[in-house]
Amino acid sequence: MQHVENYTPQFYPVENPPMRWAKKTMIEKPPVWCSVDLRDGNQALITPMSLEEKLAFFRYLVKIGFKEIEVGFPAASETEYLFCRTLIEENMIPDDVTIQVLTQAREHIIAKTFEALQGVKHAIVHLYNSTSVAQREQVFKKSKEEIIEIAVRGAQYCEECRQKTPGNFRFEYSPESFTGTEPEFSLEICNAVLDVWKPNAERPVIINLPVTVENSMPHVYANQIEYMNDHLKYRENVVISLHPHNDRGCAVADSELGLLAGGDRIEGTLFGNGERTGNVDIVTLAMNMYSQGVDPNLDFSNMPELVEMYERVTHMHVYERSPYSGQLVFAAFSGSHQDAIAKGLHWREEKQCKHWTVPYLPINPQDVGRVYETDVIRINSQSGKGGIGYLMESKFGYHIPPKMRESFGYLVKDVSDHAHKELSPDEVLRIFQKHYVNIETPISLPEIHYVQKDGGVIESAVTIAYQGKTETISMTGNGRLDAVSNTLKKYLDMDFALTTYAEHALEIHSDSKAVSYVGLEKDGKTYLGVGIHSDIINSSISAFLSALNHLVEDVK
Repeated sequence: MQHVENYTPQFYPVENPPMRWAKKTMIEKPPVWCSVDLRDGNQALITPMSLEEKLAFFRYLVKIGFKEIEVGFPAASETEYLFCRTLIEENMIPDDVTIQVLTQAREHIIAKTFEALQGVKHAIVHLYNSTSVAQREQVFKKSKEEIIEIAVRGAQYCEECRQKTPGNFRFEYSPESFTGTEPEFSLEICNAVLDVWKPNAERPVIINLPVTVENSMPHVYANQIEYMNDHLKYRENVVISLHPHNDRGCAVADSELGLLAGGDRIEGTLFGNGERTGNVDIVTLAMNMYSQGVDPNLDFSNMPELVEMYERVTHMHVYERSPYSGQLVFAAFSGSHQDAIAKGLHWREEKQCKHWTVPYLPINPQDVGRVYETDVIRINSQSGKGGIGYLMESKFGYHIPPKMRESFGYLVKDVSDHAHKELSPDEVLRIFQKHYVNIETPISLPEIHYVQKDGGVIESAVTIAYQGKTETISMTGNGRLDAVSNTLKKYLDMDFALTTYAEHALEIHSDSKAVSYVGLEKDGKTYLGVGIHSDIINSSISAFLSALNHLVEDVK
């Protein structure tokens, strides 16, 4: 890469950090969640959401369990202002939900913000100003003292407006570009704001420490959070909030390590929508906790519905490989993966396991509204006998014997390979039916009669139709299938061995049928057939005939 010399780290690490967070191995309780989809997420859309779309999104956020929702920047535009007023005037905010609004530390913007909140029951007023070295030097051209004065004046005016406005108002302060700010200065400006607001148990203050632009590895951010956690004033009445962006692709890691380091709250968006590479993906973050046995207190049990709603109102697309939510994240095309998953699912059923430990599946896809047969076992030229066998069993009720499973697996892979496409479950079933089930050419058996002889011997009179001729031949055997087999051996003057036989009830419809599987071997080669009939004897004869027809076609 050219011009690498133009770049240097743009962050300010904590000196000699204690790194107590590094000894922890998991997040043991969920944070307070605040969705910023309707503000931070919305402002990043090519076409911002309409009022109706924002209202639909808000209702869904409430439905899945968000108790704090940032609804916009009311002073920024008429649309933002109208949305806030609609939520309040139409009484759309549940009593246990708090809306949050953003404002710069400027008096006329703060005044407009409180005007937009008239009549609200509960609200968080989120005040911010930028504190980073780059912003101070290049944008505001102000000293540290002048930047602190902006924040303090804004905090004082927020307090004045709160005194004059009915409602339950909490405050939040963000030193924007926190990760590009010296830790000591971030602490100084946050403490100055806290001295104005004087948080207490009844009215705690949120200090939001954003990764406005991600420019360091996650452990650097965790050290910064731990530093603030150790030194903020009024800490017992301060909620430390994290707001990571994803410029380096590490927003989830920033959040997880930040929570270990003392964070209490997460601001993010569903599926990580946001400016540049996006905000932290709350779905991924929450589901990571869920996968380790921690209830995130958000309901993602119907992921397909959530994805549909999100794509409809934002006109964005959830990437197929997005963790937990993408169309392909549970899909197994590889034969070895499919085999391991199928065996793991059977093992769980046999052992009645309490905990989920299935290979290749970090969570049970059914817990987020996905289906094994269509979302997990996906069939193409890379698939294997285990996955195909599991699909046929779970979707259609066929318990295919091992030898047939291997043969059928190669058959399906060959069809997929030549078609250059994935095969649907129904296409796989049609291949199975066409190749194995109730095959009556070139030989058919229009009629069979059985007679019970002494000693349990069965005599069969079999009418055989082959090559335009019909003939009836009788032979005996130790059972009906054996008697018919002996009859066909005599008729064809051919020897073969019955090496595979299995049967079970096929309950794919309300009228249960019997399915039989037969394998015939001749000269070291196996020929397989399946029979389906309401009568188990007829199904076994059909399976035998299907296998025999494959044999006859091969040797004639």
